Formats: sequence, structure tokens, C-alpha cells
Amino acid sequence: MQLGINLGYWGAGMDADNLTVAKEADRLGYAVCWAAEAYGSDAATVLTWVAAQTERIDVGSAIFQIPARQPAMTAMTAATLDSLSGGRFRLGLGVSGPQVSEGWYGVKFDKPLARTREYVEIIRKAMTRERLSYEGEHWTLPLPDGPGKPIKLTVHPQREHIPLYIAAIGPKNLEQTGEIADGALLIFPSAEHLEETTLRHLRAGREKAGLTMDGFDVCPTLPIALGDDKDVATLADTFRPYTALYVGGMGSRKQNFYNQLAQRMGYEKEATEIQDKYLSGDKQGAASAVPHDLIDKTTLLGSVDRIADRMKSYAEAGVTTLTLAPAGFTLDERLASLRAGTQALERAGL
Repeated sequence: MQLGINLGYWGAGMDADNLTVAKEADRLGYAVCWAAEAYGSDAATVLTWVAAQTERIDVGSAIFQIPARQPAMTAMTAATLDSLSGGRFRLGLGVSGPQVSEGWYGVKFDKPLARTREYVEIIRKAMTRERLSYEGEHWTLPLPDGPGKPIKLTVHPQREHIPLYIAAIGPKNLEQTGEIADGALLIFPSAEHLEETTLRHLRAGREKAGLTMDGFDVCPTLPIALGDDKDVATLADTFRPYTALYVGGMGSRKQNFYNQLAQRMGYEKEATEIQDKYLSGDKQGAASAVPHDLIDKTTLLGSVDRIADRMKSYAEAGVTTLTLAPAGFTLDERLASLRAGTQALERAGL
């Protein structure tokens, strides 16, 4: 199992720190550095900045939002980043959510699975550097009865095949991801529930495509916070607002993928309470309603030994790249969590 680092969103007041964290992860031998985007910083610019100031670590989009870009532009960006980074780019994609897709980008959040499949097919075709033509439900290239002609990508990526990941949570999306992608980007993963909530769906998609899980990258992101084992409850409390935001406030009441995931993990009553309080404006109450067990099972908390034990559980469950989001109120605390990750991996014998 390899380690990755997730810088989250740029522009949150920790930009200089984030670059230091990325450089330290590069020095420590982390495999990949991911950056996110929602409706603030874009991931492509951040990844270019990080790639220019690191040497070995891969840089990856977690995620490029599908409603934000035409697929051919995403292929251009991927090829450019791979070329500029010397073959260190990983392309992560996701449909975002209905509020961002329709409210920010003005793109209908309908048929997300079909749109994702076509989007990936167009990117794959464009990256072959053959002339691009495509006929689908959502995209037709070139447009019919117009001046457009099939065009081919002029940029040469460093590698013939750039790894393509999809952010997936729901069973159908996970199955399709297993079928059409090289890896899955996961959030709120519990080692104890990974087979039931995730892996069996990914495996079904791989089997549908005549493939096995060999070479497929199962890549969850987990916050990590270093501390004394007797203070695990206090460490967990720092993640209550984060968990409440996703379980209670992401998307709408009917379309909250994270809330549905929490329910599939056995927290049906708690997930409903968190969402009710969050959507009514009681964010503090929502955070208080998050069970400690849910936080502890979806983060890495405590001493290096405790974190090492949890890493073993994730490796045994089928995780191949464990991406860490180092927590801390200061840069030194975040760097300490980052270093604890490599220490724990070694101590776990992974």
C-alpha cells in the first residue's frame, strides 16, 4: 500500500503551508499529491504550481469537475500537465453535486452515470491523438451540419496512458468506475465496511469489463491527526464539523451521497438526525450528533502505533493508495501528522 497526500482546496488561508506540506511529502516518498476544486480555487492551476516545485511525487486532480469543462479541454489539460510534470499527472474526475453543477456551472445534474461514461470515452479517444469524432447522447463531435471537422490533440503527453480515476460513492457509480476507470477516489471510507459499501461494487464493474482488481487503484482519503491514544476522543471532536458538513449539508435532502453512505454503514438514525439539524441551521447540534465511532472509523487518530494498526486494516481490506489529509492548527502540527504517516506505514510493515 502506498501513501498519498490531499491538499484539499486552495485559498483557505494555508496556501504557503500547503506548498511546504507538498514538498515534505515529496521528500518523504509519498506517491501522489491530490488537489481539489469546488467553486473557489481550480485544481489544474494548483497542480501546476505544486508540480513545478516538486521532483518525484505524482500530482492528481481530486477532482476535476465534469460540469466545469468540456471533455476535450480536460484531455488537453491532462496532456499538458503530464508533459510539464515529466509524466507525473493522475486525472481524477467527478460529477460534483446538483447544487454546484446547476447553481455554479449552469449544467443540469441529470443522468450523471451516462454523462461520466461518455466523458471518459471522449477523453480516452482524444488522448490517443487520433482525429476526434464521437456520437453520444450528451456529446456529438463534431457538431452535425456545421463547419466543425475532426481535430486531433497536438500536445504529446509524457505517457501513452495517463491513469484515470473517478470519485465514486454510490453503488451504481462504483460499479461503473470499476468498469471504465483505473482507480476510485473514495471519501469517508471505513475499513470495516469497505467490502460491503465499496469493493464488491468495484469488483462487479471490473468483472463486467472482463478485468480483475489487479492494477486497479483503490484510493480513499482519510484525515490524520497525531496525538496520545488517551486523547483520541478529543482528536475526533475536531472533525465533527467536517463530518457534519458532508453528512448533513452536502447536496440536498434527497441527494446527499455522503448521508446515504453513512446510512449504508449502519448509521441510519444518526445520519437522519445530523441532516435534520444541519439543514435547519443548527450546525453545532449537527456536529454534536455525529457518533464518535463514525469519526474514528473514517480517520486516522492517535499515536503512530494506533495509526499503524488502522493502516493494516485498510491494506487488508483492499486499499492500494491511502491518501492522508494531515490535520493541525499549525504547519508544524500538519508536518508532524505527515511524518507520522510514513512512520506508521513502516511500523505496519506495508
